[in-house]
Amino acid sequence: MAHTLVRGDLEPLLLGGCFFGSGGGGTIESARGLVKHFEKGAYYPTDKVRVVSKDEATEGDAVMVAYMGSPEAIDGAAYPIGPVMAVQQIQARLKKEGRHLAYVVPPESGALGFTVACLVAAKLGLSVVDGDGAGRAVPSLPMLTFAARHVDPRPAVLVSQDGLTVELDVTPAKGTHGDRQHQVDVSVIVEQMMRPIVADPEFKQFGGLAMWVMTPGKLKEALPITGTLTRALEFGRAVSEGKIKSVDDLLQTLRERWNVHGFTLAPTGALQGAAVDTSGGFDLGTVTIKAGEETAEVLYQNESLLAWASDRAQPLCMAPDSICWFFEGKGDAVASNGDIVLASGGLNPAYSGRPVTLIGLAADRHLRQPDGLILDSFMQQVNQLGYRGLYVPVERLVGMTQEEVRHG
Repeated sequence: MAHTLVRGDLEPLLLGGCFFGSGGGGTIESARGLVKHFEKGAYYPTDKVRVVSKDEATEGDAVMVAYMGSPEAIDGAAYPIGPVMAVQQIQARLKKEGRHLAYVVPPESGALGFTVACLVAAKLGLSVVDGDGAGRAVPSLPMLTFAARHVDPRPAVLVSQDGLTVELDVTPAKGTHGDRQHQVDVSVIVEQMMRPIVADPEFKQFGGLAMWVMTPGKLKEALPITGTLTRALEFGRAVSEGKIKSVDDLLQTLRERWNVHGFTLAPTGALQGAAVDTSGGFDLGTVTIKAGEETAEVLYQNESLLAWASDRAQPLCMAPDSICWFFEGKGDAVASNGDIVLASGGLNPAYSGRPVTLIGLAADRHLRQPDGLILDSFMQQVNQLGYRGLYVPVERLVGMTQEEVRHG
């Protein structure tokens, strides 16, 4: 059902988005920086956001809008200037074709993914579709359902905060839209071309991206993962209201309220150390957790993709399953990797010393399809982080006996 969000809803929304983002999807700090300036006035014509289901999105075309780049670099933005200008480019293009842009679609579940979509919609008088391309945050475009469902990626517009605009048009060799393989290849090509552009000094490691224009019919096909914005909002409210205080509360609420299967990956411990390198539009790093004599390590490329334990031969969890942070005690209960790890590579004092538990979430089935573009794309990233095996679902990894784990 269509409903309206007000400014006070965006804080719980960004908290919930952060949790489901698997360590990525933008930082709480960056999302709060944008929400802080969300008020009716000189920039925003309204302080309300209309949210619709994909079945209600029948009054015009939709486009995915996002920030692309390093979470650390995005933290200083006050207004979503790049994403707004990117969508305006799409609006102008559609208008010339006699079409009407009515909706924006979040790219992924994340603090910034949902926040940016809402703010762009408010700025431009559009509505936000309740869903996203993965149900978690992802480090590359081919991991989203829009790519897997072969939505034409043309036009794809990338705009810096200063208004520098780049449009990528990968023309198919045959026909108007190319064949199935062309659509798969284009998503990879666009990703490979845009990352160096974002890394250029003129872009300052981030920019606003608008691509994957969809008619109502194509939207229904390309957005099989729905209700995720509302899920994030409800989760954020539950955390903010103190209804989720412990790991047991968390796992029970996830299962009973949203049918999300979560697992404790390692004993509750404390952050021990971290390292980060920002380059090419990514934050690359590791975070180490210590619980007694045991240690666990999370490897991330903006998003957490792989988790290991000191006493196991197999990983604790691997993408596309999510690896999420849950903190107890005073302060935010959720965090992204960018919130936990400072630009210097040190740990954020706001999270140091607090009890923390790694939570694994089973990915949506659309991300797990064997030989599919999404799963293959995730596994390429995971393999680059040092795991050379096949994908093993988190529920199987958690269910392994110690003997199975030690001997693979």
